[in-house]
Amino acid sequence: MLARWRDNLMRLAERRLPALTRYRQSEPLPIRLHPRRVYILPTRFGLGFAVLLMAMLIGALNFNNNPALLLALLVAATTMIGFHHNVGQLNKVELQGVAADPVHAGQPIRLRLNFRATGGSERPELIVDQNDTQTRFSLPSEGAAEAFLLLPTLRRGRMPVGRFRIWTEYPFGITWAWSVLHPQAQVLVYPAPEHAAPALPTGDPREQGQRLRFPGDDWHGLREHRPGDPPKHVAWKPSARQERLLVKEFADPQSQAVLLDWHALHLDKEARISRLTRWVIDARDRQLPFRLRLPEIDLGPGIGPAFAASCLRELALLP
Repeated sequence: MLARWRDNLMRLAERRLPALTRYRQSEPLPIRLHPRRVYILPTRFGLGFAVLLMAMLIGALNFNNNPALLLALLVAATTMIGFHHNVGQLNKVELQGVAADPVHAGQPIRLRLNFRATGGSERPELIVDQNDTQTRFSLPSEGAAEAFLLLPTLRRGRMPVGRFRIWTEYPFGITWAWSVLHPQAQVLVYPAPEHAAPALPTGDPREQGQRLRFPGDDWHGLREHRPGDPPKHVAWKPSARQERLLVKEFADPQSQAVLLDWHALHLDKEARISRLTRWVIDARDRQLPFRLRLPEIDLGPGIGPAFAASCLRELALLP
């Protein structure tokens, strides 16, 4: 009930007081919190504690019990000090950077938030959340710390990190202080690779020295079975151990770069991107040199994780 009331209050604040929650605009980094950006509300425990404290005060006044009145006033004073410390936990906290390693669409991305405290004491029990994801961290005095959030990804390209909230109930759990951060930051999401895509192409026969011919005479490794693989290439013993169908792969030692050509695929746009993504991953994992030909750019030939990352980036940013 109280949680629903708190959520309704936050939604009302977003509609009526956009300056309070920084709802409308994103902000350039770094973002520094100050008392005018930090807001405070009672927790469920805090509301119950307030009712109990009020009952103590009324009882002490009604029965003219001075020790009970003194105790109630001391508790109230301590609570007021707790309010100050609760807001102070977020005061002078600075969000300095937002980063993430790219993932493929559909996979959760691990957002890395770099915070720094400028002044004050240690700040324990800080919480950052966005939707249903949250993480806890502590900031040392005059130090820095990282917080990590797992966010869902739906499509390829640059994904804005969006709004998230930093809050704390420290020290007494009676109140929670919060502020909303909306940095001008984006993370890169690679395209989702095609599931059970065909094997890598043999390249363009007109380009001598840039062909990759399969199968060859040298055993190259194992990969998952794909439709169209010949039964004689199935690795039965490794498949039994792994409980999935694996296929032996052979490479010609004289082969060089395989050509991944956008124009050679007769698919719609997103299906082409998905298949090329799968082929780039396969070539990277097998340490094969390859060349990627896109409508407005020609990459390679190249080999290795760095070149594959460049190709995946170009595929992700295709308009």
